[in-house]
Amino acid sequence: MDQSVPTHEEQHPVIQQQKVAIQNSHGEKLAGIMHETGSPELVILCHGFRSSKDRIPMVNLAAALGKMGISAFRFDFVGNGESEGIFRYGGYRREANDLRDVVQYFRGKKRSIAAIIGHSKGGNAALLYASMHNDVCKVANISGRFNLKRGIEGRLGKDFLERIKQNGFIDVKNRRGDVLYRVTEECLLDRLTTDTHAACLQIPNSCRVLTVHGSMDEIVPLEDAHEFHKYISNHKLHIIEGADHEYTSHQHELASIVLDFITLNSHQDKDMPAQFPLGGDKFIHSRF
Repeated sequence: MDQSVPTHEEQHPVIQQQKVAIQNSHGEKLAGIMHETGSPELVILCHGFRSSKDRIPMVNLAAALGKMGISAFRFDFVGNGESEGIFRYGGYRREANDLRDVVQYFRGKKRSIAAIIGHSKGGNAALLYASMHNDVCKVANISGRFNLKRGIEGRLGKDFLERIKQNGFIDVKNRRGDVLYRVTEECLLDRLTTDTHAACLQIPNSCRVLTVHGSMDEIVPLEDAHEFHKYISNHKLHIIEGADHEYTSHQHELASIVLDFITLNSHQDKDMPAQFPLGGDKFIHSRF
C-alpha cells in the first residue's frame, strides 16, 4: 500500500493515506483510499453518478474527518474511477451491495462503522443500505434523489422509453459525439423500479439520518430533500441556502454540518428525537 502523511500540524492527528483494494461479491476490485488516524471508528464515503472517490466533496469530507481524529474510507463503485468492472446506468441495488462488501471488509478488520456518507447517487446507495441492513447507526444523505423517475430525460433525451424499447439501448454522447456510456433497457428498468419511498420507510428508527441539500441545486430538486424528510422516521433536514449540487462555494459549511452530525452524541442532539413522526416539519436552514 502506498502511504503518505499529508497532515503535519501538531494540533491535528497524523493522517496516513493508504490505498486499499476490496474485492466485492462479484470478484471485482473496488479501489479506495483510507485516511487512517488510528481511531477504532471509521466513516465510509460514497461518491455520486459517474464520479469517483477523488472528487469534491469526498476528499474534503475525508480530510475534515481526519482533522477530528476520525478515520475515513472513500472508494470507487464498480465501473467508476479506478475500480474494476463496467459502469452501469441505474445499478442502485448493485452499489448498495458494493457498499455492503466494503462494510463487511472493515468489520473483518475489527473496525466500527460510525457512519456512511453519500453524495448524490451515493446518498441513495447509503439509504438503500440502511433499509436493507440494520447495522449502521448514522447515514448522511447529501443531495440524494428521491424521485428516480426525474432527471432521466435530461440525460437520455425525449421519448427515451420508446427509443430504448425500439433499439434496446441508448448511447449517451458528449458534445463531440463520443459515446460516454450505454444505457440498456435492463439498466433503465433498474432505476425505474428502485423504490426510494419504500426504502425510506424500511430504515429502522435506530438509524439516524441527516439529509443536506443546497437551495440552488439544479441537478436534484430541493423538493426531493423534503420527501426524504417526510418518510424517514429518525431524520434531520438541513438546507444550505445558495449551495449548488456540488457545494462549490459551500465546502466548509457542508463539512461542518456533516461533522457535527457524526460527532454529536444522541442525548445532545435536541433536533433529532428518538422518535420523529412521519411528515414532521422541523428542519434547519443555513444562510452562509
